[in-house]
Amino acid sequence: MMASLLRFRKLCYVEPAISKCSFQSVDKVIKKHDNQSCIPPPPPPPPPLLKITNDGDKRKVLRRRRDPKEWRCLDWCCWMIGYICTTWWLLLVLYNALPGFEVPESPGVKLKKEGLNALHPVVLIPGIVTGGLELWEGKPCADGLFRKRLWGGSFTEIFKRPLCWLEHMSLDNETGLDPPGIRVRAVPGLVAADYFASWYFVWAVLIENLAKIGYEGKNMHMAAYDWRLSFQNTEVRDQALSRLKSKIELMYVTNGYKKVVVVPHSMGVLYFLHFLKWVEAPSPMGGGAGPGWCAKHIKSVMNIGPAFLGVPKAASGLFSGEAKDVAFARAMAPGVLDSELLGLQTLEHVMRVSRTWDSLMSLIPKGGETIWGNMDWSPEEEYDCDPTKTKYVQSALSESSQSTNETDGKLGFKVKDPVRYGRIISFGKTTSQVQSSNLPSFDPKEISRGRHQHKSNSSCGDVWTEYDEMSRESIRGVADNKAYTAKTLIDLLHFVAPKMMRRSDAHFSYGIADNLDDPKYSHYKYWSNPLETKLPDAPNMEIYCLYGTGIPTERSYVYRTSPTDRCKSIPFRIDSSVGGSGDGCLRNGVYFVDGDESVPVISAGFMCAKGWRGKNRFNPSGIPTYIREYKHKTPAFFEGRGLESGAHVDIMGNVALIEDVMRVAAGATGMEIGGDKIYSDILRMSERINLRV
Repeated sequence: MMASLLRFRKLCYVEPAISKCSFQSVDKVIKKHDNQSCIPPPPPPPPPLLKITNDGDKRKVLRRRRDPKEWRCLDWCCWMIGYICTTWWLLLVLYNALPGFEVPESPGVKLKKEGLNALHPVVLIPGIVTGGLELWEGKPCADGLFRKRLWGGSFTEIFKRPLCWLEHMSLDNETGLDPPGIRVRAVPGLVAADYFASWYFVWAVLIENLAKIGYEGKNMHMAAYDWRLSFQNTEVRDQALSRLKSKIELMYVTNGYKKVVVVPHSMGVLYFLHFLKWVEAPSPMGGGAGPGWCAKHIKSVMNIGPAFLGVPKAASGLFSGEAKDVAFARAMAPGVLDSELLGLQTLEHVMRVSRTWDSLMSLIPKGGETIWGNMDWSPEEEYDCDPTKTKYVQSALSESSQSTNETDGKLGFKVKDPVRYGRIISFGKTTSQVQSSNLPSFDPKEISRGRHQHKSNSSCGDVWTEYDEMSRESIRGVADNKAYTAKTLIDLLHFVAPKMMRRSDAHFSYGIADNLDDPKYSHYKYWSNPLETKLPDAPNMEIYCLYGTGIPTERSYVYRTSPTDRCKSIPFRIDSSVGGSGDGCLRNGVYFVDGDESVPVISAGFMCAKGWRGKNRFNPSGIPTYIREYKHKTPAFFEGRGLESGAHVDIMGNVALIEDVMRVAAGATGMEIGGDKIYSDILRMSERINLRV
């Protein structure tokens, strides 16, 4: 009975139009049964459908309805995220469920079925920024972070205490070592660089596939090191080179005296090149192992994404703290990075910290104008960025000639006005294109006379860079209609950042040796430059250059002076408003060539294509070299970072590259895995370089 009364009360409350029952009678009934006082009165009746105005006209009035809630930006974002996730989930289900869409077999499973097993020990050497760093001693602002990652992982400390994080990630500006009271060290073990962040793999896929054929901790090692330091300073501070030598010797003995396969990535190839010279050099400067150590202990060096001859983006990063990503951000959102509203000075902070990392200076382009070109010539001068023209030329060439080493044809195209890539930095688009005879030359001695005159007011701003010691006259002298090649770029960096380059001069060199038997080349500053050092006497060792192609890669830049007069700011910037017409090689102030998105083909492949090919003065024992290129294939939406990517880091998940590494680790030689595999124009570009080998 009580349930019936409650339903009746709800009916009277919700549907007042039909509640003609007496409110008082309902009240009596309820009082009789549950002694309640009364039911609240029903809501007011709805407005009439007709409304009569003062002048007697009649017009319809709709029932009042609640206005739909206006969608905010957050609502749209949530809706889009939900839509994308749902679509991705459905595509993933279809990808795994429908016939013909099976997940491809991993290289580890495939090669295991073929009978391959672990044979040679494997040493992995990470490149710049991909290895984790953890705190061992810090300032009071870093309390609670002992042995927590400052680099790699979640990066949460950047957002919690950014200035404290920047202080601890910096090195001493004079010594290039630890600042007083701060000790940041490399994370040890395979976890040092398996993932850069929890969702971004680096070495993890290769490690997992190697494990499928029997690799584990006893025959696979990650040679982690503090990638911020100069290569020799990793030995001075951490004895990293000595520990690598001992680890290779131990793995050689404990794995049946099998030689080691070394797999460096990116800047790690320069680090290991330095090691090859260090380990046989006499102590105390070297490891003291003597000639023959490399021939005894190393089977192959499989260089992934090698930056043997440097990368132009390192020069732009040291010069203005920028690269193509910053230029693109400026083009998409002008003024955001330079806004004074929040006073963030993001790029100034980036420059101040990165200029203390000596390792970045190892990536400055090497070989000068001989390798990278001069004002009017470059080895990539026939390259064209227009994909339609490239495909046309490739098809025409493939019809007229056959390649001898699996090449897809020449990725070059003769244009009427070749791009002058040799001008790595040009102030103004016109400066990057006109004849060199119309350009003024850069004379650092001439403009350095006024370098310290009329300094900017040092009392403003919070971030100090070496630009604060330059006068306005010097800044204008650097920029006035000038262009800089790989040779004059070194002079430019000496002029704008003398303290940084003093450390650079102590640890690195960027030239080409005339006489490699000159005793001066026994100094460690030359050991990471392949054009100023000899390979070891190890004729049975193999060297591979493994890299991606088919991705526009930074080669040179169009600059302008900064429009702001704010002190303690960077006076130069990439001119992101500048774009090309027709050939498409110039976008947002950056000229592009073929490469893996970070390293141009000429830097990655030249040493294996010509510099070390055969027995010559750089390779006196004739160590065999192989080029294995991986043509980039853009991954589908549901493929993540792809199985055939040629990008600089994503290539670590390329199934063809992983298979090559595993076959060599299991005992195969370069010829047994197919020899050279070339898609780019590296052979022709190498022939254009007039280098005595």
